[in-house]
Amino acid sequence: MKQARPYPRIVVSRKAAKALRGGHPWVFASEVLQAEDAPNGSIVDVFEENGTWQGAAMLSQQSTIRARIVSRNANDRFDEDFWRRRIEWAWQHRVRTMGTRGLVGCEPDTSCCRVVFSEADGLPGLVVDKYQNVLVVQIGTVGMELLRNTIYPLLLQTLRASGEDVTGIYERNDGSVRQKEGLDRYKGWWQGAPSENLHLEVRENGIRYLLDIQNSQKTGFFLDQKYNRRAVRQIARDRRVLDCFCHVGPFGLNALAGGAASVRFVDVSKTAIDLARQNALLNGYAVDGESPQAAFTCADALDYLPQLRNKQRMREEGGPFDLIVLDPPAFTKSSATVRSAARGYRDINAEALRLLPRGGYLATCSCSQHMTRDLLASAIADAAQSVNRQLKQVEERQQAPDHPILWGFPQSHYLDFFVFQVI
Repeated sequence: MKQARPYPRIVVSRKAAKALRGGHPWVFASEVLQAEDAPNGSIVDVFEENGTWQGAAMLSQQSTIRARIVSRNANDRFDEDFWRRRIEWAWQHRVRTMGTRGLVGCEPDTSCCRVVFSEADGLPGLVVDKYQNVLVVQIGTVGMELLRNTIYPLLLQTLRASGEDVTGIYERNDGSVRQKEGLDRYKGWWQGAPSENLHLEVRENGIRYLLDIQNSQKTGFFLDQKYNRRAVRQIARDRRVLDCFCHVGPFGLNALAGGAASVRFVDVSKTAIDLARQNALLNGYAVDGESPQAAFTCADALDYLPQLRNKQRMREEGGPFDLIVLDPPAFTKSSATVRSAARGYRDINAEALRLLPRGGYLATCSCSQHMTRDLLASAIADAAQSVNRQLKQVEERQQAPDHPILWGFPQSHYLDFFVFQVI
């Protein structure tokens, strides 16, 4: 690079340079060969050993991920206009890919969606979810923490200019990942509460949900499964459905909206089951907590599914079932435990397949980026073979487009979803 630049320099290894050229945005601490003094969270220029500039990055001095690329354009200047453009591009991506896909008579698909997906939108460490008129934000890097009072007004300006009536930003900056950046953990309304109510009523796929944005997992809801839930809805008519790992009930409620004969909601969390029951009531599928259409069991699905081999237990739970949904939490969060995770996915899918009749349907997924698509497919195939079932694939899906997959960055591809018929 011939032009003078005001940013401190870091020099990285050949291995790191190769990954950067392939589109990966991270530089690990072990890959930094030389580094000029720079404030934590500041912008630094990344060079490889031969002097080739690889991009500008945010520095994280306390993290094993030492630098995260924010631009590969040498003409960029990291002022307010730069961050405004990034936010505008992120929002326009959602409008273009989801704005016309709403179900007939229902809310637009941008009513509840992920507005910013961290590195995949060129804003490393920033996650923004929109729940109608409230934004729920998570910041996981020191660079974004320093920019929060620049980024938040730009989010509000961008969305309001697009006609969105956003009334407030709730910060869920309480994740353990912040400790790796040397950041405090906290949550609360940014610049005061527009409302004391932290339970929001929102709609997705025409279904109403009560969300607890203060205490629920992530930012309150799993938006990445929006279109996968529709895939279940399309095959649910007249089916007896078992929704395992149901969380607050979205797969099961979509099945009921698609005409399912009944749904048994199962989750190990009593809080999740209570919210699922509340959401079923909210949508008219249950009276006084349960009904023949919607029933609820607080149990660990890993223990619960084998119990259903007992015919009496199966009848008590509303079975036999001819559509089973498996949406488990990530069985692995590191590459070191992938092998044991694969056994877990194989075993739970085998238990579900053992319960399904010929002609029944299985919807199953993994939300771990370490459990790649091919590893998951192999685990499901092993499960089918172990219980002497043959599978006919109906659909293969991924996360919704508001969680974009950045090629060259496998960490951004974490959700794989299959629908099969047992034949």
